[in-house]
Amino acid sequence: MVHIFDQLAGARITGPQRPGIRNIQFNSRKVEPGDLFVAVRGTQVDGHDYMADAVAQGAVAVVCETLPAGDLNPEVSYVLVDDSAAALAQLAAAYYGHPSDRLRLVGVTGTNGKTTIATLLYDLFTALGHRCGLISTVVYRVAEERIESTHTTPDPLTLNRLMAEMVEAGCDYCFMEVSSHSIVQQRIKGLTFTGGIFTNITHDHLDYHKTFAEYIRAKQAFFTALPAEAFALTNIDDRNGEVMLQNSSVRRRVSYSLRNVADYHGRIVEEHLDGMQIEMNGRELWVQFIGRFNAYNLTAIYGAAMELGQESAEVLRLLSTLHPVSGRFEQLRAADGRLAIVDYAHTPDALQNVIDTVNELRREEAQLITVVGCGGNRDATKRPVMARVAADGSSRVILTSDNPRFEEPRAILDEMREGLDAAQLARTLTIVDRREAIRTAAALARPGDIILVAGKGHEPYQEIAGVRHHFDDREEVAAAFA
Repeated sequence: MVHIFDQLAGARITGPQRPGIRNIQFNSRKVEPGDLFVAVRGTQVDGHDYMADAVAQGAVAVVCETLPAGDLNPEVSYVLVDDSAAALAQLAAAYYGHPSDRLRLVGVTGTNGKTTIATLLYDLFTALGHRCGLISTVVYRVAEERIESTHTTPDPLTLNRLMAEMVEAGCDYCFMEVSSHSIVQQRIKGLTFTGGIFTNITHDHLDYHKTFAEYIRAKQAFFTALPAEAFALTNIDDRNGEVMLQNSSVRRRVSYSLRNVADYHGRIVEEHLDGMQIEMNGRELWVQFIGRFNAYNLTAIYGAAMELGQESAEVLRLLSTLHPVSGRFEQLRAADGRLAIVDYAHTPDALQNVIDTVNELRREEAQLITVVGCGGNRDATKRPVMARVAADGSSRVILTSDNPRFEEPRAILDEMREGLDAAQLARTLTIVDRREAIRTAAALARPGDIILVAGKGHEPYQEIAGVRHHFDDREEVAAAFA
């Protein structure tokens, strides 16, 4: 009889060799009698410090990288592994019956565009008549069911449980954002991917990865782990597009581009504030999206659909019916002609893309007023860069709080201001209160002007001193316009 421990090649077991296991936990506070506890080393907490607590609460087995000091409980199985995070992912996949083997699982990784591509693939394939799952920053979907998202890529137990529910609901496909954190932390180990998509890589998450080279290696590791029979679709306009596949065994390597010769080529023919005419592999269509960044996203979606065996004409027809993702270049209009755009842009490159798009489309006499901040307890090196990008491309800038978390909001804004010269500072206001900042932007705007509220997008909260308070940029803009 196959036992869950058989998933852990090379593991050394002390105590009972095949205990009956009720459930798997990696949080000792959730352990109940009969559970298996996996001691994972996290960025804040080391599960090895809580092995005794887990045993006291009834754990019958403990998976760990180092055995606890002192006498071991003879009734408990201690499973020694080299990497307990990887072990957790492998155990989770086995516990839920390897659900990714029964889905066509497509992972999307990169700095920008992951949410839009994964979500629109879900929308597209649902419109094509398939039952689908979605794992994204905004929401998790099991067919028609919506589940609140907690992480871009959740922990292995949640991941495999969601996929098991997708299988149970009759889903054929799952489209999933793959964050760099989840790759390094082994959350996706044990999953079987049908394909992977690389969007781009720019400055982000250096608070975690420390160097840009490590950030690139994290993304690259996703493609290195893909099975040989999977497809890899990469953006070759990004200089790291080909780097992603250097160590990959994938045989089906395809590319997309707006600038270079590629398997899937997109081109913007005409663009307006309500959409754009684009050409996809020689065929034109109108889409309800604007901006070069969205042209890249749609080209990737078309390419992925082709790699998944869909019919080109039907895919192009349905692409023209899709709507932007919540909080991604979402437009709100005032009765007097002022326009606000709410966007999740929280990296310098993403902010630059949105500002460039607005400036290409706005009338010469119209102002662009940008409201932007930076999150606390995250990569601080991008703060002055974000302010400079905003000031370079905007008529006026209002620096304000994003999610300060455990940092002092004013200190974050002071670091942003360091990126501005005297002339830029003269066009910049600093208003800590985000609601007041949005109202000020609305008051400064004239009919025809555009307000960009960047950084939080779809998020319905603001995290201050560890507490999440309800705050939705879209609601605040609507109230300011009213």
